[in-house]
Amino acid sequence: MEQRIFSTFVELYRERETERERERQRIENKKRECVELRAFVLMASVQLQRQGSSPRQQDSPRSPEAQLGMKVEDLWDVLEPQLSPTEKLNACFESIPVEAFPPPPSQVIEIKSDTSLAEAVEILAQHRILSAPVVDVDAPEDASWIDRYIGIVEFAGIAVWILHQSEPPSPRSSSPSSALAAAVNGMSKAALFKDLGPESASMTSGNFFEALTTSEFYKNTKVRDIAGSFRWAPFLALQKSNSFLTMLLLLSKYKMKSIPVVDLGEGTIDNIITQSSVIHMLAECAGLEWFESWGKKKLSEIGLPIMSANHIVKVYEDEPVLQAFKLMRRKKIGGIPVVEKGGNKAVGNISLRDIQFLLTAPEIYHDYRSITAKNFLTAVRKYMEEHHHEDSPLLSGMVTCSRNHTIKELIHLLDSKKIHRIYVVDFNGNLEGVITLRDIISRLVHEPPGYFGDFFDGVLPLPENSRV
Repeated sequence: MEQRIFSTFVELYRERETERERERQRIENKKRECVELRAFVLMASVQLQRQGSSPRQQDSPRSPEAQLGMKVEDLWDVLEPQLSPTEKLNACFESIPVEAFPPPPSQVIEIKSDTSLAEAVEILAQHRILSAPVVDVDAPEDASWIDRYIGIVEFAGIAVWILHQSEPPSPRSSSPSSALAAAVNGMSKAALFKDLGPESASMTSGNFFEALTTSEFYKNTKVRDIAGSFRWAPFLALQKSNSFLTMLLLLSKYKMKSIPVVDLGEGTIDNIITQSSVIHMLAECAGLEWFESWGKKKLSEIGLPIMSANHIVKVYEDEPVLQAFKLMRRKKIGGIPVVEKGGNKAVGNISLRDIQFLLTAPEIYHDYRSITAKNFLTAVRKYMEEHHHEDSPLLSGMVTCSRNHTIKELIHLLDSKKIHRIYVVDFNGNLEGVITLRDIISRLVHEPPGYFGDFFDGVLPLPENSRV
């Protein structure tokens, strides 16, 4: 009954969203015409100014990201001098369509809606990606993109769903996900906990994950079965004609970690732009005037870190690692520092995505009845070394910075280490704050009044305090 209600809701939502999509497309076409005209005028001005002068000195062949940065530079050079640097950046990014963003090095990985959670975890881990769009296997071949894709599945969402299963079943619980799980997989949460014994799951993390990953409950639950719960949301994508400014605002102020770019004609996804790929683009722009003007500022000058030491959620090194994951779920954050026992010095970082190791590498917890956060970090590093994943962020150790670092230095650290957050420490190594990729992007642009209009109608945003 609950599943039927949910399916009806999805159908009604899609019908309403299709109508809104047509209206959005009409508005976007008009906006695109204005943007293209403005960009044409600006670029024509650049060419006129450069006639009779020496061309810009070219370095060795630049990366696609650096070439994109040079487009921003060209626009930056001809904008009105009375504009503030932030206003100039906003104008530059509003004039560049997202189709100019460099494509991924390989094709976009998609996951079918009838894929099991176990298979989805393996696919994400194998391709070293954090999320993937979900294709509705029941959609017709000529379906539009809004009917072809039902959402995005990500490690964070799977982790939150799994952590929900680690909680003792409540007789009053009647959520659609728990009811559906009991019907589909033939193994209830009560049965799962019976296998674990009388101790709580937080104290027997090794036992819990061993029981979960070998159960029919885990193997038979499909990706589509957890739609509508936790981090699932209606599929929000950009068209090729949308601007960089729109994309940057969605990745920062509106807390999206990745955004699909769709081809309306083909009804397919052409690109997926992530917070990490934007940070990489910025790192490749070093040396360009617009970037140096912004990047030379110290963190303290631009209001970073946003989260102070008193508000940092942390786990002590001798606490069960499952406690770290549960804290992330409860506080709606994507990572947590591991600090030394009785102190405030960070010795490591655990992210929600790291739950993949407890799902795909049982040897990590095989020797532990209750694996602590410290033991988990040690075991994962050993596992990564043995499997020759030298480029893994987990092998970089604890990466920190101070308030006196510049934003350029911070971007270089985050990009080179392939990490999603960095902890700010004082001279003694004590935690003072945390800075995420989203925090940095949010300092690059600002949202003009009324910019999005009805863009978000029908879309469910993440909770206000979410920092995943």
